Amino acid sequence: MGMITTHDGVDIFYKDWGSGQPIVFSHGWPLSSDDWDTQMLFFLKHGYRVIAHDRRGHGRSTQTANGHDMDHYADDLAAVTAHLDLENAIHVGHSTGGGEVVHYIARHGESRVTKAVLISAVPPLMVQTEANPGGLPKSAFDDLQAQLAANRSVFYRDLASGPFYGFNRPGVEPSEAIIENWWRQGMMGGTKAHYDGIVAFSQTDFTEDLKKITVPVLVMHGDDDQIVPYEDSGPLSAQLVQNGTLKTYRGFPHGMPTTQADTINADLLAFVRSPTNAPAPTAGAIA
Repeated sequence: MGMITTHDGVDIFYKDWGSGQPIVFSHGWPLSSDDWDTQMLFFLKHGYRVIAHDRRGHGRSTQTANGHDMDHYADDLAAVTAHLDLENAIHVGHSTGGGEVVHYIARHGESRVTKAVLISAVPPLMVQTEANPGGLPKSAFDDLQAQLAANRSVFYRDLASGPFYGFNRPGVEPSEAIIENWWRQGMMGGTKAHYDGIVAFSQTDFTEDLKKITVPVLVMHGDDDQIVPYEDSGPLSAQLVQNGTLKTYRGFPHGMPTTQADTINADLLAFVRSPTNAPAPTAGAIA
């Protein structure tokens, strides 16, 4: 574990375990690198070097008042990869972390990157606009900010025990341990960062970023994602990148890297091990 300081004086906490080809994990809102523990241990055991950082304002990184936007998120990720001198890295991003990965590659280039994975990710654009009629209305994100401002603890508890993991679906047994771990990670971070982060993940348009990406990209998305709706995200991202594969998971929720870790980890490993120059289809099977 370590800490780096960005050019604007923000301390970014990161984990760096093992050796071999690096896999870099970018977490979702409002969580921390701890959300990747299952994946990091899995790939560590398979001989990879695993790295994950706490986004500014999240986890153990500085609770700064400023810079809670995709440009800063991407630049912070670039600072971590440069500090560790990572080469041939595979970048994996969940939810907001998927946007961070896309913007990082588009903004800083592919010289250090060999593949990317977007899991339940926010690109291309979440909010509804004239150019994106299938998006969610801005009022939905305004409501998220209002709930956060009113009582963050209650809001986070409700989100984790309901739509994030699909625990509100009939027949799904909620896991108290998973709910409490989500709440713990969220409450570690800063309210200002999380409040501003809702704008960052919902209003950033990643369309042009996605078009710039030439490395192989695996897009993994559950068709019962209640946080980032499937139809306006995963399939579109897979089409916009130049070498994309879409894998759709029937009935899987937004937080599927946790609740369906065995399936997700196995598919991640297969993609990581696949030849870099292998052709990738634009659509994939439903798991």
